[in-house]
Order: sequence, then C-alpha cells, then structure tokens
Amino acid sequence: GASVTSVEDALKTAAVIDYPVLVRPSYVLGGRAMEIVQNADELTHYAAAAAEAGPGRPILVDKYLEGREVEVDAVCDGEQVLIPGIMEHIERAGVHSGDSLAVYPPINLTDAEIDTVVDYTQRIGLALEVQGLMNIQYVIVRSGEISDVYVIEVNPRSSRTVPFISKVTNVPMVRLATHVMLGRSLAEQGWSGGLQPKQQLVAVKAPAFSMSKLSGVDTYLGPEMKSTGEAMGVDKTFSAALSKALVSAELALPAEGAILLSIADRHKEEAEPIIRRLIEAGFRLYATEGTAAMIDGLGLPVEQVTKKLREGHPNVVDVIRDGTVDGVINIPEGRMTGTLRDGFHFRREAAVRRIPCFTSLDTARAAVDALLAGDQAYTVQPLSAYLS
Repeated sequence: GASVTSVEDALKTAAVIDYPVLVRPSYVLGGRAMEIVQNADELTHYAAAAAEAGPGRPILVDKYLEGREVEVDAVCDGEQVLIPGIMEHIERAGVHSGDSLAVYPPINLTDAEIDTVVDYTQRIGLALEVQGLMNIQYVIVRSGEISDVYVIEVNPRSSRTVPFISKVTNVPMVRLATHVMLGRSLAEQGWSGGLQPKQQLVAVKAPAFSMSKLSGVDTYLGPEMKSTGEAMGVDKTFSAALSKALVSAELALPAEGAILLSIADRHKEEAEPIIRRLIEAGFRLYATEGTAAMIDGLGLPVEQVTKKLREGHPNVVDVIRDGTVDGVINIPEGRMTGTLRDGFHFRREAAVRRIPCFTSLDTARAAVDALLAGDQAYTVQPLSAYLS
C-alpha cells in the first residue's frame, strides 16, 4: 500500500496493488471512515470521505486481504515478551476487531501459524523497545497448505481485549505492565516470556450494540467500529461458551420461529449450508426475491417477500414489524452497491424491534451452530472452576 494525499494518487496506488483495497484516514480511532472498496468508483467516493474525516492528513491505501484475523495482547519489559494467549476472530478480516466475535484459545489455527504469531509478537515487542502493554492484530491468509501471516497493526498500549484475555488466562496483565513501567522486569515479578500454557476452557468475547438507541445508524458491520460494549461466555466447549456470549450480548437466535434472509449473489453458494441447517432446525424461511429463488431451487420451503417497500405487501419491513420473523440474515455485496442500500430499512427495523440481525455469514454460522448445540451444552459454574 501507500500513503497518499489526493484521490488521483489513491487511484494510481489501487491500480498497482489491485482491488479490493482498504482506504482509511491516518490518525483516527475505531476505524473511523475506513472502508473496503472494490473498484475505482467506490475508491473515488471513499477517498474523498477519508480526506474529510482527517483533513490535511494522508490517506492510507492498502491491499485488502480476506483471511482469518488473530489478535494478541502482550507485556514487554525490553528483555522478554509475555503472551497470555492468542485470540482468533470468528469473522474474517474486514469487520472491526471491536465488532468481532473472538475465541480463546484459537480453534482453527495450526501449530505453525501459532508459532509464527508468537515469534512475530516477540520480535516486534523487543525491536520497538516496548515497556508495558502492547496489542498486535494479524491476518492469516491460506493458499492450499501454505499460510502467510501479515501484521495489520501494532499498538504500543493497552487495548479493549486486555480485561478479557487477563480474566480467562489468569494473567494479571495490568499489574505486570504497571510494574514493568516502574522499572521491575517480568523475571523480577516471577514471570517468564513467551506464550503462556493454555487454559483448559473456551472463552468467547461477543460485541454488544446499542443500535436501537442510535437513530439512523446502519447496523451493517465493516471496518468502522459500531459496538458499545462486550459480553463474555466461558465453558468447556466452544459451542457452550459461544451460546453464553451470544445470549449475554442479545445476539442469540430464538429456539424456534422464522428467519428473514437477503443474501447477495456472490455469497449465496456459501450460505447454502446455513440455510439447510435452519430448515433442519425447524425454522420457517422468508426471503427477498433473488434469495427466495435460490432457496426454492434447492427444493426447500420459502416464502418470498419484496424488498421494494412501495411495491406491495408483505414487504421486508412488514414481516419484521408485525413479528412474523424472529431474526434476520442480510449479507450485502458491498458499501456502494444496491444490496447494501436495499437492506438498510429492514436492518434498521430489526434493530428497533431488538431482534438478531447478522450481516456477516461467519457470525450467522456461529449463531446457528450455537443454537443447534442446545441448552444441554451449558454448565454454570464460577469462573474459578474453569481456570487451571
């Protein structure tokens, strides 16, 4: 990628590194005005928006890599780097880390990928001479048997995941980092560097949103952070921990009822297993025109509703407003496409009615998995009972 100061330079950079690209203003927090763009028209629009968000500052244009995102919080004292654990995001790269589901310990990473993440974290912390807390986000891109680990960003500070990873690993990160900043090494505090032993538990961090209270805000998740809090679920298995986290964050699907689906063409094939599992679980399906045709083509029952609000009833807003459906899965194509604009009204209606609305297939898949695991997966114990 490159740092540019004009839309023209942004277009030239994108032509070299190829689309999709990530566009963002420099020196902003929470992914403000950050977008994944697919073509020159989108880039022209969002480069101008990025310039407005950070006037007089460079615009950063980077190649967007769709892979598995991984996050690490660590304590460095200049000699050692202590890593309590590695968090794996459920959503693929492109959803802001604050809006992603995350699981500890990672469930899909190979030993080689974990070793690389640990190695990079230690080398970066020592090279930057960090004294205290640091946070690094990675994306892992697989091609066959080959994995490439890329550094997304390095933050020599605390992060919002420190309370989560400290609690579930039993590593007092804030206390250790504070003493490091006051001159006591990790060794003097009785701790060694490297990745700490894995706890015999699974913990899931889920974002909490206030969409129903924020009028006019689109619930579509992307690089710009929209969550206002977090919830945590801990258990012995991934499905049980995930269920607890989703229930706590008010993101869990109901045990029965109906789901409204509207899925962009390029995601339809990937969505097929989720649709089949919803049918197997006994859900009734409602869908917009193109998605309904796809489901009908699979030989599965579906009722079509129009997304064109002025062209008949029932439409997508009607079935949410009158309580016909109990959840929404809306996977649009991209920020400047008709599929995103078409979905805004029923995503907002879902937020107002406080029913789950998923705009990422990864999140929807996780929610369906948690639902099908059932309540029998739960154990209810104090946190101390789960910690080694």
